Amino acid sequence: MRLVRAFIKQQRNLSNTFDRLLPQAFQVDGNRDFVDSFVPAFLKPELTIYDVGGGKRPFVSVEQKERMRLRIVGLDIDAGELARAPEGAYDHTVCADICTYQGLHEADIVICQALLEHVPDVEKALENLCSIVKPGGHLLVFVPSRNAIFARLNLLIPEALKKTILFAIWPEAASKQGFKAFYDRCTPRDFRQLAGRFGLAVRMERHYFSSSYFKFFLPLHMLWRSWIAVAFILIGNQAAETFVVAFRTPNAKPAHAA
Repeated sequence: MRLVRAFIKQQRNLSNTFDRLLPQAFQVDGNRDFVDSFVPAFLKPELTIYDVGGGKRPFVSVEQKERMRLRIVGLDIDAGELARAPEGAYDHTVCADICTYQGLHEADIVICQALLEHVPDVEKALENLCSIVKPGGHLLVFVPSRNAIFARLNLLIPEALKKTILFAIWPEAASKQGFKAFYDRCTPRDFRQLAGRFGLAVRMERHYFSSSYFKFFLPLHMLWRSWIAVAFILIGNQAAETFVVAFRTPNAKPAHAA
């Protein structure tokens, strides 16, 4: 096993070296950009923020929460996950399924990071996320795309086998990943269509063409990279591995929520 780990580490290093030869747009890690650049552009002092699906790993650190005097509400389907969050991370917690939860339009910002691919009905989840946000507030989402090869494999491979492979190659992922995924409506085009249905304005949208799933074996990684290049030529941003969207809710509260 030690030799296998050493081999995988070597292949990751080679894959990273190969990636540095690609255009900058194909090197950006979407999740990292969401954390470091995308969400911070919307953060201001004294906001009420709902972290939906953050569980034990809240998006905003305790230090930043205190420094910016933010009110953070954690909403997750798993009470145990919420209970394992760092002390002081949440001012309030809600254990609920976002596919059934109805909010009170009290959040300035809702952050939803790598959650929507795990819900069976994204349209309903997005509708309920909108119910949390104040009129004129923002919903910030990071979503792995259904069109990504890793997503297609995720849908095809049986859950038990998938977890065995995933944790063998990336043991550090055992505490973060492995949840069942559906990728319902999880493409940039579908999200724009859903935005129109709920009266949401797309304030900002970014697409990413980088992921680490195939870095464990350089030839496979290079083959995947070739496919991404071809797919981008054929279908443009629909070929993105992941994408982020900032939605702005209508200025008037829906009539049924008055």
